[in-house]
Amino acid sequence: MSLYCGIALKRKCLWCYRLLSTYVAKTRYLFELKEDDDACKKAQQTGAFYLFHGLAPLLRTAEHQYLVPRLSLLASLPKPEMETELRGSFIELRKALFKLNSMDSSLLFTAQALLRWHDSHQFCSRSGQPTKKNVAGSKRVCPSNKIIYYPQMAPVVIVLVSDGARCLLARQSSFPKGLYSALAGFCDIGERIEDAVRREVAEEVGLELESLQYSASQHWPFPNSSLMIACHATVKPGQTEIQVNLRELEAAAWFSHDEVVTALRGKGRYIQQQNEPIPLSLPPKLAIAHHLIKEWVEKQACSSLSA
Repeated sequence: MSLYCGIALKRKCLWCYRLLSTYVAKTRYLFELKEDDDACKKAQQTGAFYLFHGLAPLLRTAEHQYLVPRLSLLASLPKPEMETELRGSFIELRKALFKLNSMDSSLLFTAQALLRWHDSHQFCSRSGQPTKKNVAGSKRVCPSNKIIYYPQMAPVVIVLVSDGARCLLARQSSFPKGLYSALAGFCDIGERIEDAVRREVAEEVGLELESLQYSASQHWPFPNSSLMIACHATVKPGQTEIQVNLRELEAAAWFSHDEVVTALRGKGRYIQQQNEPIPLSLPPKLAIAHHLIKEWVEKQACSSLSA
């Protein structure tokens, strides 16, 4: 009987272990670090860290990309000495976007967003008293009234509009020269995603949508930590005349499949911008706008093959 129970218990443990996948185990461990200050302090002794000065991460240049050194706890040093000691530089994250790999970028995005959030939530909005962060930095608490503040993201819709053969790209005056991207805007309070997409397209380019489809989402640290909700959309037949809202955009235009493919290869056609010919460029690979554009290109190619 005891042997049977032992075998049964072993089988049950193995079954439970299989259910508790690596992902679940990791998630529960991270939850423990966020909620248990002692566990977090212990993990810090053997953990690796990204270094920031202000909101700029320390990066090392290697060939045509940036590498992020993972470091143990270090004694505090002045910025120039730290850069010399670690053979790197504190570089503005926006400027490093084109040369970061996906894993480093995701962690750096999260880290910068948390640093910015802590910097802007040092006082309780009700009592005015200083708030105190936990060891993990996952929340801040007001000691006087025990209100807990958690980091938040602002929902933003981003949509690539198509008329079937072309896609619509736009730019703001703050964009680098020649850069065009998908339409995007913050969700208003009480709005559904679908409502926000339709409103943004109508506001910015004066078009009505016939259909829309969700694609993917991404955390984006600029300007103040946003959840980018990406969609594809098509306009109503015969309604393709763009009316640019100059309060929102500098320019918007329809681009053909071939024009977009050429731009993705870094050889975009020249467009007139402030009476100057500038090569068309698209968002970096890390941005979800790039994902949307690439998805549209691949769908167009499949449609051509099946036609």
